[in-house]
Amino acid sequence: MSRIGKMPIKLADQAKVEVKDNVISVSGPKGSLSQAMVSEVTVSINDGIVSVQRIDDSKRAKAMHGLYRMLVNNMIEGVTKGFTRKLEITGVGYRAELKGDLLSLTLGYSHLIFFKAPGEIKIEVPDPVTVLISGIDKALVGQIAAKIRSFRKPEPYRGKGIKYEGEVIRRKEGKAAGK
Repeated sequence: MSRIGKMPIKLADQAKVEVKDNVISVSGPKGSLSQAMVSEVTVSINDGIVSVQRIDDSKRAKAMHGLYRMLVNNMIEGVTKGFTRKLEITGVGYRAELKGDLLSLTLGYSHLIFFKAPGEIKIEVPDPVTVLISGIDKALVGQIAAKIRSFRKPEPYRGKGIKYEGEVIRRKEGKAAGK
């Protein structure tokens, strides 16, 4: 049995979970999320505990068991606490600025890069070299962070670019000068 799939999910006080027609809906103080379920797994709610079971031992059902348990767990955590990703910008002259709802990035190109996030994602720029991305959907927060990072990935020689908080960049040695 799946180690992750068999773990019960404790329902937070503010979160409310409903299962209807193979669609699970979670609502809480930060918003609401819904996810369509596959036919290989079922979700049950008993006494504040949400559990995910698979219907048989097929390979696909085993794969979906752990996946849907984590999806439901992330939905509950998202509507109660939310998710945040922090990006750090490194490089001389590299900076970020928020102009209304547009994120303006200066990344060493001959032009500015403008990025508009979807409505359910909140972008903050506490200082010119830090970007905070927050929202209730973990996958969407990660996808937006990856999209912003892709504008200038960190390079291995000087480490210039956009990186995740805590990400370690493997540095390369430069060209050896003539001896």
